Amino acid sequence: MRNIFLLLVAALGALFVGNGTFHSFVLQKETQVFLWLIIAASVIAAADIFLRRKHFRDLPFQMAVFLSVVGIIMISRLKAALFVPQLRWLAIGVCVFVLTVCFRKKLFRMLRYQYILGILCIIVLMLPLIFGTEIGGSRNWIVLGPIEVQPSEFGKLLLIFFLASYLSEHRQMLSLPNNKFLMMRFAPIRFMAPLLAIWGMAILMFVAARDLGSALLFFGIAVAMTYMASGSKSYTAVAVIAFMLAAVLSYHLFGHVRVRFDIWLNPWSDPSGEAYQIVQSLFAIGSGGIWGTGLGHGQPGLIPEVHTDFIFSAIGEELGLLGMILIMTIYLLLFWCGIKAALRTAESSHALLAAGASVILLLQAFIIIAGVTKFLPLTGITLPFVSYGGSSMVTCYLLLGIITSIPESSIKKRHNLKQND
Repeated sequence: MRNIFLLLVAALGALFVGNGTFHSFVLQKETQVFLWLIIAASVIAAADIFLRRKHFRDLPFQMAVFLSVVGIIMISRLKAALFVPQLRWLAIGVCVFVLTVCFRKKLFRMLRYQYILGILCIIVLMLPLIFGTEIGGSRNWIVLGPIEVQPSEFGKLLLIFFLASYLSEHRQMLSLPNNKFLMMRFAPIRFMAPLLAIWGMAILMFVAARDLGSALLFFGIAVAMTYMASGSKSYTAVAVIAFMLAAVLSYHLFGHVRVRFDIWLNPWSDPSGEAYQIVQSLFAIGSGGIWGTGLGHGQPGLIPEVHTDFIFSAIGEELGLLGMILIMTIYLLLFWCGIKAALRTAESSHALLAAGASVILLLQAFIIIAGVTKFLPLTGITLPFVSYGGSSMVTCYLLLGIITSIPESSIKKRHNLKQND
């Protein structure tokens, strides 16, 4: 019941560090607040019991709940009105996690339909271009009444399923390329064409939608999974060269890319204009120092959209360098758990699926953390499990379910094969 304790700590922490706005919100919505606290606690308790009884690894789930708790505390501090919605999305995300583990066999059957998965991925990524609404400068949202859905969050799930299926089936051909170009070797073009088509179309759509963070994320996932499947450095080298050429081309063709890059190089040239967010983020992290200003004693509200893209900056200000290191360490441990699960399974498609899910969580965390600390140009994606967002929360727990539900039979099968050898 450690997760229940964490959630209660979140509730008490939110009440303790919350500002006057949060306290008045609790008084106005007292019934709703406590109802969703009970629901979220019950769902987490049920998931915890389920994992223990079915003998699944529960460490990734424990770490994900901890990150979610940190996010709930910070959101109560930053935007009180989103406290209950975040609790609601947490409960839904945990339910999706349990359903993913329960129906894992049916989920893994999707790997048989690689080209359908690839086509569905493209269709999902095209939806915002046709029906989307521009929010925060990116046309990557579909508004359905009171609900805002980000299709790219679900598109990355389809992408890792497609890549896991395609790469596992053609792994031998990709690992033993016979076409030579300069110092590099590649597989025949007929094996590379579907892969290149998916990569290129996905990234071009994101550039058109101005969703540069998702474009970088999708590109990184594709390159990482291809390298893990083939072990070929040639593909990685070509991908890096292509990315650099695309970056230069995008800089000259698209104004929003040029603005992001210029702000990254010198945010102090326009600190009260286009660079206001990143400048305030750097001030917040700098003022936090090693120990932080303490929960409730910082000024993170000076950063626009701090509860989504810049929540890591708020953590850095109030929890300091130690708090940031703790959060980053948990993401590394989540990645390690996913890679460990991938290495323990004999089924190559399952291994690539677990590895892909792990890469998504780590790479997404790295991209946004690097953006708010000015290590990379700023991109508008969420911090997994921590930032506010329904699509992100549900997708992250689904990815966690994939990592958790790697078949035990595959592990035993590989162990038996080693013994026979």
